[in-house]
Amino acid sequence: MYRQKERSLNASENSPNEGSPKKNSRRSTKNHILNALPDEDYQRLLPDLEYVELPYGRFVYHAEEKIKHVYFPDDSVVSVVANTPQGQSVEVGVIGRDGATGLSVLLGVDTSFNDAIVQLPDGALRISTEALLKEFMRAGALHSLLLRSLHSYIAQISQIALCNRLHSIEERLARWLLMCRDRSKGDHLKLTQEFLALMLGAQRASVTIAAITIQAAGYIKYSRGNIKIIDRDGLENFACDCYQIVAGETKRQ
Repeated sequence: MYRQKERSLNASENSPNEGSPKKNSRRSTKNHILNALPDEDYQRLLPDLEYVELPYGRFVYHAEEKIKHVYFPDDSVVSVVANTPQGQSVEVGVIGRDGATGLSVLLGVDTSFNDAIVQLPDGALRISTEALLKEFMRAGALHSLLLRSLHSYIAQISQIALCNRLHSIEERLARWLLMCRDRSKGDHLKLTQEFLALMLGAQRASVTIAAITIQAAGYIKYSRGNIKIIDRDGLENFACDCYQIVAGETKRQ
């Protein structure tokens, strides 16, 4: 399991929001992978790490786009979205401070298979693919941490595929809200109906009914574009077992 501590990173020299590290201007990271690195390994990566803002709706990668950077989110949450040629979409994975985007580069694949879209905004630390692979090939701590994270992500997308096939939209929404909450900075989630429908592969009307049902049970407060979790334990009991399975696999990292 990752050590829970914050690390500082020099902030941007080029702008207040992103750029190269700058001396005496420090910024912290909540990313579990970076925070689990030994100090020597982290310091070796530091010159190549760059803070960037990830605003809502930004495409981190488009499908079939070359992966030039790997992102280590702080409180931002990135949805990995699969698309059909006919334009249908569904979320197949969620990446937050527990992991990193673009880890297919570790397998020798330098293009993104799916879209990766920011669903909850905040910041991230990014590194060029070349710099990350250089450290990865040292077969040190980062090598092990990234492979564990990749395993956890594969387990997550497998469980989500099962969940999308077998469980009700209410259970899936509860599971999804809990996964987002685990990777974000609070119980208040700003999520539009359109985005919820995209993430769950459902019609907007169905998502609204599901949210109202969960609200009636007393687990959340829901209004257009805003969801607040008010009973975490109740929401966990309401959700399908998929949430606990995914959360348990994440904690094993």
